[in-house]
Amino acid sequence: MRLASVAGASIASFALADAYTWQNVRTGGGGGFTPGIVFNTGTKGVAYARTDIGGLYKLNSDDSWTPLTDWVNSSTWDEWGSDALATDPSNPKTVYAAVGMYTNSWDPNNGAIIRSTDAGSTWSRAQLPFKVGGNMPGRGMGERLAVDPKLSSKLYFGARSGHGLWQSTDSGATWSNVTNFPNVGNYEEDASDSTGYESDNQGIAWVTFNSNSSAVSGATSTIFVGVADEANPVYVSKDAGSSWSRVAGQPTGFLPHKGKLSPAENALYISYSDGSGPYDGTNGSVWRYDITAGTWSDISPGVDPYYGYGGLAVDLQRPGTIMVATLNSWYPDAIIWRSNNSGASWTPIWEWTDYPSENFYYGMTNANAPWIPTAHDINIKTIGWMIESLEIDPFDSNHWLYGTGLSVYGGHDLLDWDTKHNVSIAVLANGIEETSVQALIVPPGESLVSALGDIGGFVHTSLTAPPNAELPLFTTSTSLDYAGKVPKTLVRTGNDATATAIQIALSYDAGATWSNDSGASESLYGGEAVLSAAADTVLWSTAASGVQVSQYTSSFSSVSSLPSGAAVASDKVNGTVFYGGSAGSFYISRDTGKTFTSLGKLGSSSAVNKIVANPTVAGDVWASTDTGLFHSTNYGSSFTQVKGPTEGWAFALGKGTNTYKYNIFGFFVVNGVTALFESQDVGSTWTEISDSAHGFGQASSNPVAASLDTAGLVFVGTNGRGIFYGTS
Repeated sequence: MRLASVAGASIASFALADAYTWQNVRTGGGGGFTPGIVFNTGTKGVAYARTDIGGLYKLNSDDSWTPLTDWVNSSTWDEWGSDALATDPSNPKTVYAAVGMYTNSWDPNNGAIIRSTDAGSTWSRAQLPFKVGGNMPGRGMGERLAVDPKLSSKLYFGARSGHGLWQSTDSGATWSNVTNFPNVGNYEEDASDSTGYESDNQGIAWVTFNSNSSAVSGATSTIFVGVADEANPVYVSKDAGSSWSRVAGQPTGFLPHKGKLSPAENALYISYSDGSGPYDGTNGSVWRYDITAGTWSDISPGVDPYYGYGGLAVDLQRPGTIMVATLNSWYPDAIIWRSNNSGASWTPIWEWTDYPSENFYYGMTNANAPWIPTAHDINIKTIGWMIESLEIDPFDSNHWLYGTGLSVYGGHDLLDWDTKHNVSIAVLANGIEETSVQALIVPPGESLVSALGDIGGFVHTSLTAPPNAELPLFTTSTSLDYAGKVPKTLVRTGNDATATAIQIALSYDAGATWSNDSGASESLYGGEAVLSAAADTVLWSTAASGVQVSQYTSSFSSVSSLPSGAAVASDKVNGTVFYGGSAGSFYISRDTGKTFTSLGKLGSSSAVNKIVANPTVAGDVWASTDTGLFHSTNYGSSFTQVKGPTEGWAFALGKGTNTYKYNIFGFFVVNGVTALFESQDVGSTWTEISDSAHGFGQASSNPVAASLDTAGLVFVGTNGRGIFYGTS
């Protein structure tokens, strides 16, 4: 039977953005990969950072960061991916970025070069005729985008996918292909990958102007270009781009990750790896090219390296002072080296003594993010991994920054490396929130709890102060739920398909401590788990083993009557009832999840995206689908399609002032607008509460939670910009 009765036309009253104030829930540590940090070489104190999936940031004088691209919304979600970054040395408020997430079918949009002349407050866009890969392999190589230091209107951008080198002569407003550049790159991480993710040609790796060279029609004459081609990695033009040639005598066999100019030495330093990164690298080298003499010198610091080289820094105040980092040294930790004699000799940030003992030449603090480990421990990668961005402030030789796959680090006593061979490193990612949020819950009377990609999640006892510890057991958590009548009891799932540990856990103290659910086997993982109202039963829609159920932590058993991959929820009052949704149909179980009965289609829906039960009324349940939002007050026996939304994803019920007691918050399409909406009258009218400055990225990816204790407090998880909270 068809269960939706649509009252009138599917058009509801729709208001423009309501006055919500949005802020990040602070974790203080970034939580993701920062592949690029760029200092402005013309003005002190100006620096920008790019993340792979969380947009751009500007450095502040107190070492914190300000996000610059929170305007990204569901139609421009891919522009949180940034594959290149440049700032104009002659105009410190001018910044450029190449944006786009993927070059394969995962991203439907072509990329763009965005530009700002007011330090990122506002942006203009130049659309490109191809895709940009901010979250593709090789995203740490660079920078692929550069501004001519002699002629600000001239820029180059190195593209992927065989599109070659591109040029702008009007400050980034328009772009054209440099057709005479001879090499579009040929490196593919895995040519057999049918998805196109690892089989894409990684193209041009970086562009570096030689500011020492003469001018041709006002432009810098000598330009170096790194290419993802192990046999032909570096090219040069000596006539401002009129012609190009392969640099003679260069090393081959590796990929050029970074190309940095030391102007006072008239030298180009290049870090190489046998992989494009950011996860690989088992061999590599570091070379110095004497531009004047035209000679190459291998200055690699490692002996018989088991790693490639990534991040590379040049001290512009102290010619011959350089630093380089391992791209990845998975055991025991990354290594950073420093040289004061142009690479003739090096000192490391740590070294082996008698294995497994080490000498450490740094101390680390984590006041901004107490959950990030700082201990000298052979089993903890304290220095980091995926180090592609390593920079020395061009105006302050004591100030340095580097980005990893987790955070941004640095300090202000770098010269102590040369005198004491010991430096102070701090977590310096305050303001960068780059976590990929998988789930959020706010149990009544308790704190916000998050499930995050790569770092597990947190109990957020404060929204403005960082948490002290990650949630244990899982590297990535995929779902969270609480028991309606016992809200301190929580369930959480992990997604490690290769784990030798159970991937579902229970907490009986609102997330303070966790233990594995002993009823699960190690073969079950991922998906979404929910708790019965009485906290005695777990229903688990797993990633690969269908729907499973366990009561009293007994062994999980298969639930054949609910389709694999179904959306699931528990009634928050009636402890015997669970709900399910699949392929547009709604299901109910009245025997604690052992069996389910289909109650028919939700209108013309073909997908059920989210099911939410009323926190205090049994049988009152909502479901979002690919055709809208549906509401039942009788355990799903009949549904009414709510006016307004024509498609919906994650949503939540939060404390309201109406007779229903709850407001609805969620990502919906209303009157053709995809955004975050609120209804204060059980769906009769809808108000957009996202705004032009806070778009939250892709609507379909974002979990939503709302406080049941404080009216007008809503939480939004994003895929790359962490957690936001809004207050009305």
